[in-house]
Amino acid sequence: MLLVFLGRLAEELHMPSLPEMMFGDNVLRIQHDHGFGIEFNATDALKCVNNCQGMIKVACAEEWQESRSETEHSKEVVKPYDWTYTTDYKGTLLGDTATLKVVPTTEHINTEKLKAREQIMFFEEVLLFEDELHDHGVSSLSVKVRVMPSSFFVLLRFFLRVDGVLIRMNDTRLHHEADKTYMLREYTSRESKISSLKNVPPSLFTEPNEISQYLPIKETICEKLEFPEKLEPRPETSLETTCAKSK
Repeated sequence: MLLVFLGRLAEELHMPSLPEMMFGDNVLRIQHDHGFGIEFNATDALKCVNNCQGMIKVACAEEWQESRSETEHSKEVVKPYDWTYTTDYKGTLLGDTATLKVVPTTEHINTEKLKAREQIMFFEEVLLFEDELHDHGVSSLSVKVRVMPSSFFVLLRFFLRVDGVLIRMNDTRLHHEADKTYMLREYTSRESKISSLKNVPPSLFTEPNEISQYLPIKETICEKLEFPEKLEPRPETSLETTCAKSK
């Protein structure tokens, strides 16, 4: 049954195979008691993979795809195919009658406030998928959440390292302060060829937090996720995380 489910999902996503470690049941969900909110899950993230452009042409790509096309649940190889699973996923909005309104903004997340010492009431890291790219690097997507008395902060990170070729990092940051009726969402895409990182210690290539400062910014999107109007009582949010074993 599991192989059938994975096969159907791969077919739906137009992929010959899914990441080696696909945590399909893992979810981080932030939801208001009126039903609106945002969640982060692996399936919706993979739906954002662009199989038509931005593919990485390296010697190992064809070999890797051929090895994956022989898996039991893959009956047909769909081309073109982004074998790195690069995604610009920023979360899935929730709600039927009421939803968050996405509005472009010039306002940025106040990182200085986040640096202030404050009690951490809850912290969790949820892995959504990971793949070692046939031993040629790593492609992973994970989401972290930190809840303090005055706010909460979420970091969704897609990290890609293709050995000898490039490093790419797509970060989505989400911040909500308790006295605000909106959340700030910042998406930043960074990328660099390995050949442009000659002065960077190779040991940092496997450390996303360290290597990020050396990766040029390719794209930045700042948005407000505004709460629906006329909500009573005072806006409150609930937070739920679900973790499961790899599928």
